[in-house]
Amino acid sequence: MSTKNRTPFQDLVGLSQKYGLAFVMVASYFGSGSVFIASQAGVMHGYTLLWAVVGAAFLGFIAQDMSARLGIHGESLMVFTRKKLGRPLATTIAIFLSVGCIAWTLGLVAAVGAGISFLLGGSVAWQPIAVLTTFAAIGVGLLHYDTVENMMIAMMVSLMVVYVVVALPSGADPSSVMTGFVPGTDTLGALAMAAGLLGTTALWPNFFLESILVHTKGWTDESDLPEARADLAIGYAVGGITTIVILIAAAALLRPMGFTELESFITPGKAMVEVLGAWAMVLFVGGVIAAAFNSIIPIMWTPAYILPQAAGYTVQKGDRLFNVLFAALTGIGVFSPVVSWWLDLSVVDMVILFPMYNGIFALPVAATLLFWAVNDRETMGEYCNTNALNVVNALLVLLAVILAALSIQDFTELITGGGF
Repeated sequence: MSTKNRTPFQDLVGLSQKYGLAFVMVASYFGSGSVFIASQAGVMHGYTLLWAVVGAAFLGFIAQDMSARLGIHGESLMVFTRKKLGRPLATTIAIFLSVGCIAWTLGLVAAVGAGISFLLGGSVAWQPIAVLTTFAAIGVGLLHYDTVENMMIAMMVSLMVVYVVVALPSGADPSSVMTGFVPGTDTLGALAMAAGLLGTTALWPNFFLESILVHTKGWTDESDLPEARADLAIGYAVGGITTIVILIAAAALLRPMGFTELESFITPGKAMVEVLGAWAMVLFVGGVIAAAFNSIIPIMWTPAYILPQAAGYTVQKGDRLFNVLFAALTGIGVFSPVVSWWLDLSVVDMVILFPMYNGIFALPVAATLLFWAVNDRETMGEYCNTNALNVVNALLVLLAVILAALSIQDFTELITGGGF
């Protein structure tokens, strides 16, 4: 078809077909956890952790670039792990990592349940809605990949526009905002939250998914890398900007209102109400529901891929084995109300602490495996990391390990002490 006769809609469809994979990756991290972690960071620490948002987005991009190169020039990350470590150890790692995905899902279905319960005026508690959400997520996750990808693109762009509209008139002091982009002494008291931001942005499931799904875009050789990197840059720019403006809005609007922590599920929405009016609370809750629900899908695709790969099976989306694993593991989400009761955690606690768990325990493992893979000459051949790339890529591994070591005590106290 001649480009002169193409409609804007056709151009948009063509763009989503050419790019869009990064939006699946970014949507997987930008669930309700990102909304609440960024809001909690802004409320508790003001603009102090803006540098961590930028750093996390940059490190997420670096990790995705490594994963894309691994998928193009080598093989998927879990296949590499199995070949190097053997089936038993690879399977143990895959199970350990899959626990993190399930933890995420427990928090995400709770967030959807709480959001819908709020919109219903509290007439139905969040617990039964969370159970129904689990089954809905299973149904959507089994849809064709392109359908899911288009959902992710629409959701991420919409969320960015909404929060930019809120942040711009928030009255944030520009000089104070700028100081937040440079780490200072205040950072030392916010390391657990920094780990949470890193864990929810440099999302380790994406390290595996990118290396698996990169071929869906037809990216199979070195000449495709610029296009893959452009895709990643667009996706992470949208995700990073959205996280930044949420943190700024929380710091500029909620802290002056007297909030020192997120007291309830709807607390971050009060920043939007302050700027846009009461109707904005519905907009906020709707955004949280969409973000949380969409995140469940790619996060739970990950164990459905890596568990069979670790055991030596070839699996593709739509295979019987993939579908059974995805449905069974996602189905554990029905126990979200039980976990909330057993650990005495609120919905907000779960959507903040479970990504934090992944940032502390799972991210260092996945980052180390990825760094090893792109430096393995047998796997990557002539496309192994250069020294320059290693310097940059090593930042992800070092930061993940250091933040994990420094924040594990705070996390343990939070998870065993009933949350924030």
